[in-house]
Amino acid sequence: MATSGTRGQWSGQLGFILAAAGSAIGLGNIWRFPYSAGEGGGGLFVLIYLLFVILIGVPVMFAELSLGRTTHRNPVGAFKALVPKTLWPAVGGLGVITGFFILAFYSVVAGWTLGYLFSSATGGLASAVDGESSTAIFTSLIGSPLQAIALTAIFMVLTVTVVRGGVSSGIERMTTILMPVLFVLLLVLAGRALTLDGGVEGFVYLFKPDFNELSVPVVMSALGQALFSLSLGMGAMITYGSYLSDEVNLWKAGASVAGFDTLIAILSGLIIFPALFSVGAEPTAGPGLVFVVLPTIFNSMPLGEIIAFLFFALLAIAALTSTISLLEVVVAYFVDERGWSRTQASFAIGGVCLAFAIPSALSQGAVDALGEGGLFGWDFLTLNNNIWGNYALSLGAMLICLFVGWKWGAKKFVDALEAGGNKRFALPGSSIVAVLIKVVCPLAVLLTLVYIVITGSYF
Repeated sequence: MATSGTRGQWSGQLGFILAAAGSAIGLGNIWRFPYSAGEGGGGLFVLIYLLFVILIGVPVMFAELSLGRTTHRNPVGAFKALVPKTLWPAVGGLGVITGFFILAFYSVVAGWTLGYLFSSATGGLASAVDGESSTAIFTSLIGSPLQAIALTAIFMVLTVTVVRGGVSSGIERMTTILMPVLFVLLLVLAGRALTLDGGVEGFVYLFKPDFNELSVPVVMSALGQALFSLSLGMGAMITYGSYLSDEVNLWKAGASVAGFDTLIAILSGLIIFPALFSVGAEPTAGPGLVFVVLPTIFNSMPLGEIIAFLFFALLAIAALTSTISLLEVVVAYFVDERGWSRTQASFAIGGVCLAFAIPSALSQGAVDALGEGGLFGWDFLTLNNNIWGNYALSLGAMLICLFVGWKWGAKKFVDALEAGGNKRFALPGSSIVAVLIKVVCPLAVLLTLVYIVITGSYF
């Protein structure tokens, strides 16, 4: 069995914060958050989202980090160490499987960011002057079998290369470079967007709540964004927490990760909404906002080609820091529980995952193994997103809450958070966090599951 010494460890708290923030920060922040906020009325969605991050997301993150740091094991091993000879390790197994299959379709969308990055560098987006021409560019990218598979494969190779390097020499070293670059790009682009004509209107839209927009779909969409933007429910934070030393302040580290993740989402909104309002575009453009609407806006701006390149570089970096954590969840399991070397696990899991990614890559216009109309109206990529990114993540998050709050116990949970004498940083209050993880969080996640089952609405 691997120990914390042989399996790797973060060099310090900052390294962990940057790596864990990189795991949480991904396409969900820069792609999904803006279009979800646009569909949810802007400022009202943001307000509800922030409340759910504090009340739901942060306690669940603390729960996962405490499980990992206490046991210094992967998701399966953590449950085995705490409650051996029970069925609870299956919850960790669900997390490992979920991470694998999310990586299989997430790497496809991540590959699109590389395609757009290359196109912006070579002038390939110059013809995106209106919705029709921009849609044609996107359709050509995702509908080419060779291009779709090649871009996915390139992204998978990048991910495997980093994870193979290990915790401190691979993941931490790369994220300490990528995260500051990502943050600087966000600040530069947000500053430029706010100087555009109409940029102030976009700022007001993002931060001024219109309570007339309040509805059940808006509330549930904000809850879904808060739950899933922090990489919760699949064991990523259990895995990253397992590489923490016992001296690290979990209150401070966990809150810092959540804070960075939320800040990046807000900054992405400060890029996109001022840009939309500068040309009179609708903020309710939906999932096509980034790949279809924004290229036309960039082409209408001074220095638009440079801005487009920087934006898609930003998107690719965010995607890479997330795919690294997705692969690490699975690799950690095989290193800890199966005795594989990190190199063997990284290449083997990456290769198998690429094979599973190919149907999703082909399902967007090239070939869909599910046939015309798909399954329940879903293509292969959408099917996997709904199964693993909605149902499995929700179920995993709820079971982790129930385990930590009731089986492991709220007292042991709080003791784990305060290990090393870090009680003075328990700003939310230990009793409040205990109540949240026992009652509020599992009920909120259950409500999310019930909502998507009844309405067929997916996040």
